[in-house]
Amino acid sequence: MNISYSRNFKKMFKKKDSWIQEKFADHLLLFTQDINHPLLKNHSLNGKWVGFRSINITGDFRAVYEELNDTDFEFIAIGTYSELYS
Repeated sequence: MNISYSRNFKKMFKKKDSWIQEKFADHLLLFTQDINHPLLKNHSLNGKWVGFRSINITGDFRAVYEELNDTDFEFIAIGTYSELYS
């Protein structure tokens, strides 16, 4: 599995509190072990995010990614539900 991060994701990630960054690292490990782990609540998106998928980081924080192919994934954005979907 190859994971990359967009410039936008990196900028958003740097602005998050350290505890969110740590939670993302924990959930990224789960993602690499089992992309459909129940804690991730991995799901496809629609609307302006059609073609992308999202995983839960905390109750309110999400990370949006794109599945480039069977082995390559790029994280596009990270933020609260309202930051991403409003």
